[in-house]
Formats: sequence, C-alpha cells, structure tokens
Amino acid sequence: MEVLSSRILLRPTDPARSRRFYRDLLGLAVYREFGDPGDPGLVFFLGSGFLEVSGRAKPGTNLNLSLWVQVRDTSAEHRRLAAEGVSILRPPEQEPWGLVESWIEDPDGVRIVLVQVPDDHPIRQDQR
Repeated sequence: MEVLSSRILLRPTDPARSRRFYRDLLGLAVYREFGDPGDPGLVFFLGSGFLEVSGRAKPGTNLNLSLWVQVRDTSAEHRRLAAEGVSILRPPEQEPWGLVESWIEDPDGVRIVLVQVPDDHPIRQDQR
C-alpha cells in the first residue's frame, strides 16, 4: 500500500465545543473548512498529518482514541493549557525511554499526549 495522505477523523458530541478546543485552546491551524457555514467541519494541520473534526457522535460514545502530538516544549504548553482550563491528566514527566510526555484530554475525553523530544534523544541522531 502506498499512502499518499492521511487524516484522523474525530466525531465529537458537541462540534462547536470541539472546534473551539482544537482551534482556540490548542491553537491548531485550520487547513480546510467545509459543509454548513453555521456548523462547519474543520480539518486542522497536525504536523505532517491532519485532524478532521466533523459530524457528531452520540453522548457516551467510547472513542478509544488517543492523539500523539509532538511539541517543542511540554512544560510551556502545560502551563498555557492549564491557564486556559484544559483538563490536565498528567504534567510533563521524562519517561524511561527518554521522551518528555504530558497528558491532556479534549472535551469528549479524547486523550492527547504532548511529547517533547529532548535534544540529546536518539530520535534526533542521524542513524545513517
């Protein structure tokens, strides 16, 4: 299979609330807006991928989904998001595998791990 593009599709229980969370609180840039102008679907840039927030899920729907988002500074994002009232599940901690992770959740309980790759981590080393 040759994957040319991909995106994560998220169906929130309250689309307007989730659009505000991803656009205004997390600050994700909008790639595309479509559908009803009063209740649009939004596609956000998510690093080298996309996150589409559109449609509507029934309350109580278990999404069983987590997002992994690499950021430059987990501590700075933790402080900023906590000040905005975002649900913080875990403050930044360096994991045994060397990455610094902080966990938050969106309004529907989707877990989002914010990951910082330290300068000296092997991921940053040229393996060629």
